[in-house]
Amino acid sequence: MTSYAAYGTNLDPALMVARCPHSPLQTTGWLTGWRLTFGGEEHGWDGALPTIVQDPLDQVFVAIYDVAPHDEARLDEWESADTGLYRRTKVRVNTLTGDVVAWTYVLDAFEGGLPSAHLLGTIANAAEAADAPQDYVGQLRRRPCRSTGL
Repeated sequence: MTSYAAYGTNLDPALMVARCPHSPLQTTGWLTGWRLTFGGEEHGWDGALPTIVQDPLDQVFVAIYDVAPHDEARLDEWESADTGLYRRTKVRVNTLTGDVVAWTYVLDAFEGGLPSAHLLGTIANAAEAADAPQDYVGQLRRRPCRSTGL
């Protein structure tokens, strides 16, 4: 098992059970020195895609999952890492029981653009399902977004 840090829709434990049934939620924590942003708008989706970038003044709420080897390939496919859209990177997550080294996905595209209202709402709902603090969820819900498709 390897530790995976989810910051987008995979924050939702119920969604992760459907996507990776052999990979339980371990804990939650914070990626200190990173911020949630969006990019890849040029790929033709309904708005920009979630990613994280280093930022010494920010932090991102994450859920840590113990990912079984069988589920790693499924997750790579789901996150488009198998196509090169996202790549894996290792991060250090601050949890209540200490630091955890985990991998996460980073978009291999330029930062910028607005996510769709649907995607942003889904991420906010996932953060709420993972017991993110209400101020974090509120910040997600107040972010600028596209109200309609492209």
